[in-house]
Amino acid sequence: MKKLLVLVAVIAFSVGVTAAQERGHASGQTSTSQIELVWGSTNVDLSPGFLSALSSLNIAPSTIFPASLRGTRVSFPITDGSLDRQTLRGEIVHNGGLRLKRGNTEVKLKSFIIDTTGNGIVLTGLVSANGTTVGRVPLFDLQLPSSSSATSLRIDRVSLNGVSVRLRQEAATALNGVFETNAFVAGFGIGTASVRGYGYGA
Repeated sequence: MKKLLVLVAVIAFSVGVTAAQERGHASGQTSTSQIELVWGSTNVDLSPGFLSALSSLNIAPSTIFPASLRGTRVSFPITDGSLDRQTLRGEIVHNGGLRLKRGNTEVKLKSFIIDTTGNGIVLTGLVSANGTTVGRVPLFDLQLPSSSSATSLRIDRVSLNGVSVRLRQEAATALNGVFETNAFVAGFGIGTASVRGYGYGA
């Protein structure tokens, strides 16, 4: 079943996250134990199509500290979160965000949360437009590749690669409204994400 991660406005672990398999219970934790995340990062390699679309609309992307943009890769620090060891059901909380600006029009997308507790993996963000807070909005759909896994070590680590990030309808509608266009559509490919989260077992 196809799941849809915009950045604009990375980074959903599907309910049946068959991709999430945890094998290394070196510390003797039970199958119901959790990984409590305390640091790490989610990195998104922005797609040429997304960058081209922003350029054609004269929209300049930048980051909100402490997120960083190097070339076409944007990185968001992980600051908190909790995931079930076996299913990866839970949330991953980030700091920083993205700023989209054209002239005097500015949209900020920040405080991203990857939520895997619902029907699909969804990345939500706190959105503001021209200085006015819109609220927390579902921004991107995420789809995990079948090779994703969570690994238990002395320090617990969650490592996910090749995560597809696609724009959600809610985000597309908000962006179209602010920038007075119809160019943003649901399912548009934003890029490919990787997640590296570290913490401890609970």
